Amino acid sequence: MKDKFHTYIKTLQNTITAKLEKVDGKAKFREDVWERPEGGGGRSRVIENGAVFEKGGVNISAVHGELPQSMQTYFGVEDADFFACGLSLVLHPKSPMVPTVHANWRYFEMYDKRGNIVDQWFGGGQDLTPYYLFEEDAVHFHSVCKAACDKHHPEFYTLYKKRCDDYFWNEHRNEARGIGGLFFDYCKATDDTNLDDWYNFVSEVGNSFLNSYIPIVLKRENMHYTANQRDWQEIRRGRYVEFNLVHDKGTLFGLKTNGRIESVLMSLPPFVQWRYDHQAQAGSEEERLLEVLKTPKEWI
Repeated sequence: MKDKFHTYIKTLQNTITAKLEKVDGKAKFREDVWERPEGGGGRSRVIENGAVFEKGGVNISAVHGELPQSMQTYFGVEDADFFACGLSLVLHPKSPMVPTVHANWRYFEMYDKRGNIVDQWFGGGQDLTPYYLFEEDAVHFHSVCKAACDKHHPEFYTLYKKRCDDYFWNEHRNEARGIGGLFFDYCKATDDTNLDDWYNFVSEVGNSFLNSYIPIVLKRENMHYTANQRDWQEIRRGRYVEFNLVHDKGTLFGLKTNGRIESVLMSLPPFVQWRYDHQAQAGSEEERLLEVLKTPKEWI
């Protein structure tokens, strides 16, 4: 399974980066192939200063070795080895009218010291972070997510949409990072579901990504925006950074397992603002977004 999924994410990375370069029309992805001293490595691709994408990354990795003590404590195991592979992407568009998007699809195995698999699971998801709220875009994104889920189980969308809303929540701000999407983790074989079923589901979601996001980009990329709207985008990006550095488990895992730091922190946008006690103007589009972020919404 680990070889099968690693092959899948390598192909998916090629598909996604080729499409994003075509949409941007100016910038190309820079590729870095790297090795992790403890075992494994990855292929990072970053795009910067494009016509559409100010910064973005589509990274894959497959790492293995002894599970660090801090992660053994987290998982409640002793003397464990691991293998983890996945694709992570974050895209920060130039225009505040185009939402930021994040996605991740991953597979994990844990072994005892004899090399026997003692646990294995899939995880992942995708979520949207707009700066200005266009409800039809939110409906489109969630509709694609639901269609992918419905092919595998009628309750998956409702379940994983709720988990996404719960996970991407900035507790210290008491607001959502964005308008959600899907989040699933620890998807393991059971009496009712085998690992191939989970592979089919996760790859279905991964394959749906471009259709969930690119139509929104094409619809919004040429809209006019003001300097004040750009300021608002950078202020909201600050909240994005706060979540990734304070709460995100993927960032924590990368740092705890000696991941490549440039790849782990690829998700951070290039221009961000933190203004003291910034308040949105009453009745403004900015305030409308904040109201939606206070309580997760059912979009479909």
